[in-house]
Order: sequence, then C-alpha cells, then structure tokens
Amino acid sequence: MRGILGMFSKSGVARAALAVALSTGAIAGSVFLGAGPAVAKGAPKATYSADFMKAAGPFQKQVQDLEAKKGKVADAEYKSAAAAIAAQLGGVEAAASSPSDKLLLGQWQQQLGVASGDNALSMKGLKNMLDSGLLEPDKVALVNTVMGSQAYQAKDYATAVKYLAPISATSTDDGVVQMLAESYAAQGQPAQALDALKAAVAARKATGAVPPQDWYSRANRIAYAGKLGPQSIEWAMALVEAYPTPFNWLGATQIVRNASPAYTNQETLDMARLMDRSGALTQDPKYVGREYIEYIQAADFRRLPGEVARVAQAGIASGALQASDMAVNEALTQSKSRIAADKASLPALARDAASAATGVTALAAGDAYLSYGEAAKAEELYEMAVKKGGIDKDRALTRQGIAEVDQAKYDEAKATFAQVGGTRAQLAQLWSAYAAQKAAGK
Repeated sequence: MRGILGMFSKSGVARAALAVALSTGAIAGSVFLGAGPAVAKGAPKATYSADFMKAAGPFQKQVQDLEAKKGKVADAEYKSAAAAIAAQLGGVEAAASSPSDKLLLGQWQQQLGVASGDNALSMKGLKNMLDSGLLEPDKVALVNTVMGSQAYQAKDYATAVKYLAPISATSTDDGVVQMLAESYAAQGQPAQALDALKAAVAARKATGAVPPQDWYSRANRIAYAGKLGPQSIEWAMALVEAYPTPFNWLGATQIVRNASPAYTNQETLDMARLMDRSGALTQDPKYVGREYIEYIQAADFRRLPGEVARVAQAGIASGALQASDMAVNEALTQSKSRIAADKASLPALARDAASAATGVTALAAGDAYLSYGEAAKAEELYEMAVKKGGIDKDRALTRQGIAEVDQAKYDEAKATFAQVGGTRAQLAQLWSAYAAQKAAGK
C-alpha cells in the first residue's frame, strides 16, 4: 500500500482517491443483487445470468453479514471473517458470464480483498469491474490508475502501459504520466515515453493549467539516457521556457552545448555568457567550477582581458574557483596587466572598422566593446560587420542579439536571434527564450 501511494506524493487528489479505493473498498461499496451495481450513465440495465443469480444469492447474505460487523468487532476478527467468505468466491466466479455478473463479482472481489488484506484478490476484482465495460467513467479512470500503478510497482511495465496510456492525457494526477513515461523507457522505448509526456503537456496546457516541472525533468533524463540528441535539446529548451530557474538554465545550457560537438571556443563563449546572465553560474560551486574555467578559456585573456578578469574574480568570490590555482592565477594576472592598453585601443579599432572594406575589424571591435559591457557601441559595430560582410554572420548576429539583451531591447534581440542559423541555431533559441523571459519580467 505504501509503495503505491508513494508514487503520488505530489498528487493529493489521486492520493486520496487511491487511499479510499484500496483501503476501504470504496470502488465496490455495498452493492447487492437487489439494488444493482452503479453503472455508467446510459448503460443497459443490470442483467444477471440465471447461473450467477443461483450462485450469488446465498453468497450475498454472507457479504451483508460481514458489512454488519464492520466497526463492531476487532479488526483481526473482521479480517478473518472476510478471508473465510472470500474463500467461497470460486463458485460465484465460475458462474459469472454476463457483463453485469462480472461487474458485481469484481466489486465483491475488490471489497473482500481489501477487507481480508488480499491485494491480489482486490486487483482481480478491479480487472473484472473494468472488463465488464459497465463502470462509470470516473471509476474507469480510477481503476486504470490503480491497476497501472500496481503493475508499475511490480515492474510489469507492459501492463502498466496498457492501463495508464488510455488515461494519461486527461488524468489530473501527475504521477500517472510519470509512471507511463518510465514504463515506456524501462522497455527501451524512450521515444514513446517522450511522446506520452509531450501529449500530457499539451493536454494540460489546453486546460489553462501549468504542467508540472517533473514532467520536463523526466523527459530530459529519458532523452539523455536514450541518447536522443535532438529531443534532449528540445526538452531542455522547454524546461527553461516553463521554469526559468538558475538551476534549470545550468542544465539546459550544458545539455545544448554537450549535444553540439561542432562547437568551438566561440560558441562555448556565448553559451557561457548566457550561463552568466541567467544566473546559472550562481549554483553550488562544486557544479559550476568547470563552467568558470571553460568560460575563461573560451574568452582568452589575450583577446578579451576585461571579461576574463571579471569572470575569474566572480568565480573566486563565489568559491567556484581558487585563487591559488595556477591556471586561474595566470588568467587573472595576465588579464589585469592587459586591460588598460586594451581599453585605450578601442576608439582606434572602431575607426578602423568604419573604414575597412569588410566586416572583420568591426566584428573584432564589437567583441571588444561587448566584453567591457559597452553594449550600445557593440551593437552598432556588429550591425556594421553584418552589412560589410566577409565574416561569420551567425556569430555576429548572436552577439548583436546579446548586446541588445544587455540594453533591455528584448524584442529587437528576439528578432536578431531569429536570423541565426547553422551550428548556432539552438544557442540562439536559448538566448531568445532568455530575452522573452526578461521581457516578461522573469
């Protein structure tokens, strides 16, 4: 019982429903031949077979007597009495043939299974109730949930899929979707797992509700474990769009970068800049130390000394880097010694860019100004570089967009990022998502 309910720790409604269903037999209730079981609206009137009526009539009296004892005798006595009655179900089960027979039989099995502590009998009863085709829709969903969760706990993943797949998109229980996805993944079907999660996300959004973060996180893990590169990137982006926390930004940027083997230091640098601006580098120092190192190496103190110095100092201050580390100390010392001369050269570099035949100098000048936080001048130079040509256009556009983000020109930034293609396409999409979140005040 605890194992099943543990799967629904974040699903209060379903947890309560399952607790009632499994511990009190509420799915069955006190149903007898005279009253007829509660069936789906519009279903045919209960019709019991003659053989079933003959076998079930005497049995019904025993169930009624058991009900009368509930709460009036010791638990052990009640449980023992229920087990004794359950042992006589064989004749009733053998006589069940019509849908109504199976529904009532299933209700008794489930009721007695709960009362006697016989989980297998309870599950058998639920299956008979479901197979009858007469259950009310809300109880169909509940029975599917219980059956699917039991199968999942037993690692019978094929059966779990059988019961959970029909209800996952419409279930209000977050755990149903999670178990379905994990059941697919456990059978070596990660693509089907991701499809199930995607359908559930779409269905939840269609109702105006917000899909839980766990769905996105599970999708990321399943895609990564299944070595599904494109899906890993897709779900990483979806996660930060839905839940833009610094921790999620760290994971998303790492996933996209690691799934892009064609990245050079230039792409790594712009991804590191996104980590920095999104707060990803504020995470636990033990998780981001390597990210600071890669940022410093990609920026290179010989090219962007101002940015290297700032990042190195931030890493040391956060505890992610150690000032005594030889590589860190060298990067900080070398960058600091170059900053004054580098800054002094900027005006001349900008003038050379304006008179140059291609955009090469303008791109270099834009990089220098951006590294010192002079976003407006950097944007101007990147635009010049794109117009003059002869450069890596996607790189220039990416950094133009970054300069626009730094100026809070979010709509312009999104329009610029939308023009980026090639190796940088996903990098630009992440930056665009960040711009959209900043525009929304997130």
